[in-house]
Amino acid sequence: GATRSSGVKLLVRAMRGGVSGGTLASFMNAIDEARADLDVARMIRDPYGLNPEDEHNGPDGYDQQGARFDDDAQTWTAPFIMAVRRSNALSGYAYGRDFRYHEASIAGKWFGGRIKATLMGLGLSIFIVMAAIPFTRRHLLQRFSPKPGEGPSASERENGFFKLLMVGRLPDGTLLRQTVTGDRDPGYGSTSKMLAESAVCLAKDNLNDSAGCLTPSIAMGDALLDRLQQNAGLTVELE
Repeated sequence: GATRSSGVKLLVRAMRGGVSGGTLASFMNAIDEARADLDVARMIRDPYGLNPEDEHNGPDGYDQQGARFDDDAQTWTAPFIMAVRRSNALSGYAYGRDFRYHEASIAGKWFGGRIKATLMGLGLSIFIVMAAIPFTRRHLLQRFSPKPGEGPSASERENGFFKLLMVGRLPDGTLLRQTVTGDRDPGYGSTSKMLAESAVCLAKDNLNDSAGCLTPSIAMGDALLDRLQQNAGLTVELE
């Protein structure tokens, strides 16, 4: 039969955490930059926009916009806007040039899941439009959102969590499922521990001699993964 490309999907099963004013300000600044410069807008929309120069190509199209049924996970999904594909290019395409990557949020099965996924996608679109219009940004978003320097409380950071499902497809069609969980607010509780362990990893572990603007998997790989599971509250398990 025809050769099938390999790929990985990251599906957000559950997440609890807050958002900071600094993150919102950065997001709105990106919108401003995209409105002012078409090259920036194209780079943000390009799924391979963060790849090294002359490597902005691959099999993935634009990131998910609305509700979509995922056949591998058998669930409706909604958009999730954090996907980055730089690591494969930096590795010299260790996963193959036909490797695909996708991220989404799980909304559930059946008709209720479709309705939830549609509403989640619609809510994200409305937020982006409101952020792009000066009047709604100033009088609605900025008025009721946290200011730069504000964010989740200590209690919210400690009581947050995230649960992810990773679905991998091998070239022969075999599916692998892996769960990743974190024991703190994903944006601030867990991220702060990940950053601290990354610093210790860079300082103490015997790493490869790669250099430049790297992703964690390329710079630190399994050494960092071990530290995150031992010290940062992450669990990674094959189902």
